[in-house]
Amino acid sequence: MRRSEVLAEAVSCLNRALSALGDIWEEIGIPEELRVERTGAVKKHVKNLLDMMVAEEEHLKEQLLKSVAAYRKELDGLCTELQAEPFQTEEGSTILQMMKDLHTHVEVLLKQKKDRKRELKALQEQDKNLCDILCVSNFSIDDSAVPSLDELDRYRRHVASLSAEKERRQEEFVSIKRQVILCMAELEHSPDTSFERDVVCEDEEAFCLSTDNIANLQSLLQQLEARRALNEAMCAELRSRITELWERLQVPNEEREAFAVHMTGSKAKTREALKLEVERLEELKLQNIKSVVQAIRAELAEYWDKCFYSQQQRDAFGPYYDEDYTEALLQLHDTEVGKVKSYYETHKELFEAVQKWEENWKLFLELERKTADPSRFANRGGSLLKEEKQRAKLQKALSKLQEELESRIQAWEQEREEPFLVKGQQFMEYVTEQWQLYHMEKEKEKQERHLKKSRQIETEMMYGSTPRTPIKRRLLGPHTPGKLNGTSLSTATPNSTIRSAFGATLFHSPTSRLPPSGGKLGQARTPIRVAAKPPRPRHRERNKENQSQLNGTTLSA
Repeated sequence: MRRSEVLAEAVSCLNRALSALGDIWEEIGIPEELRVERTGAVKKHVKNLLDMMVAEEEHLKEQLLKSVAAYRKELDGLCTELQAEPFQTEEGSTILQMMKDLHTHVEVLLKQKKDRKRELKALQEQDKNLCDILCVSNFSIDDSAVPSLDELDRYRRHVASLSAEKERRQEEFVSIKRQVILCMAELEHSPDTSFERDVVCEDEEAFCLSTDNIANLQSLLQQLEARRALNEAMCAELRSRITELWERLQVPNEEREAFAVHMTGSKAKTREALKLEVERLEELKLQNIKSVVQAIRAELAEYWDKCFYSQQQRDAFGPYYDEDYTEALLQLHDTEVGKVKSYYETHKELFEAVQKWEENWKLFLELERKTADPSRFANRGGSLLKEEKQRAKLQKALSKLQEELESRIQAWEQEREEPFLVKGQQFMEYVTEQWQLYHMEKEKEKQERHLKKSRQIETEMMYGSTPRTPIKRRLLGPHTPGKLNGTSLSTATPNSTIRSAFGATLFHSPTSRLPPSGGKLGQARTPIRVAAKPPRPRHRERNKENQSQLNGTTLSA
């Protein structure tokens, strides 16, 4: 129903009421003056009622406006605390709509405030527990105020980092504690300080994971490991000494196996057993001092070879040749072996590289000796090709290894400011000398071949050559007229035939050859004994000229 209709209905009701009152008053017979008076009373009564109703509604309006103002004030305070944007009502809103919107927004902000305070309290509890365990300061935040979203986010990340740090330190503590317990067990050490007891005996969760405690724990582990390493080094040294003395004294395997139980571990009982065994072997060594010195000399010679000592360097150790076997002599040998062994171990990689070059060099010389063997050309299995490939590969490896050694040795000499000697020489001098010896040997072999061939040629020229193919084989073998071992006779002169026969090595084939006397092919030739007569002076001079020419000719294989 519309407002105008409501007003019209109210006016209609008032008119009907007045009309009814007038009828009643008329029936009663109330005079006109009294009717007017009574009508005025009705008017006054209606007016008072309406005024009272208006006043009540005005009061309601004021209450609503006060509520709106209160909500606005509370909302502004919440926005300030929560660091939120101020709330703006819609323009043209009624008082009730405005109050409703403000009330709803206030409820939302109150819930946010409550949630933030609750999360802050939870974070503070976690932070306190973690800080107590890690022994660090609490996160700085005003717990009386409502935290902002950024502050809560930073606080959450801070607590998460503390939690991760706690896990890391806890794992580190557990790992170090396990190692500490193992070290103490190996060292047979019991906790004797309050800190050690806290580490070993107390519950893991009760241990304070501060940086100082972790550092102290690491320091404790390092001390225990240092003691263990010292014991292990001592035991290793004792075992090495025992093994060395066993080898020198040639102790039977039965005794070694009986003592094998003490050859591992580093506990006090094991160390004591090792010391007693060393003392026993030392006494036995003094009783067998001659054999021990000889064993040490063999070991010393072995290390001399490994270090490429020259004879002069070896002779510098005079006690090596002393035959008066005393304890002092034994001590000198022990000292020298220790010194040479230490020198070898310090530069082991370099010596091994030199040894590799030495082995390749010997293999190269062996292949070179095989190239001088004529029988290598009669192979049927491809060994000649394999040898040539191996020889080329070996030459390449030698060159590469020599360059590497040269650079490494130069760096070594610059670092230590002393020469690196191989058999008393600097390495490159030693290599150069080996190559010179190799070339000298090749030249010597070449000269020997020339001398041998010259003597053979001189003998053949003076007494005649002897056929190398059996007569029957030359008679029965197939032949080609006009050719000598594949050489055409039509263009060869006698002198050129003789030069080719003397100036190069002939590989005889099973085919028949042309006799030197110029006889028919296929007939056997009887050697002419020229030696029955001394050669004429003129022929002797001609032979000398030919011999001088042939001496300068290189005979190839």
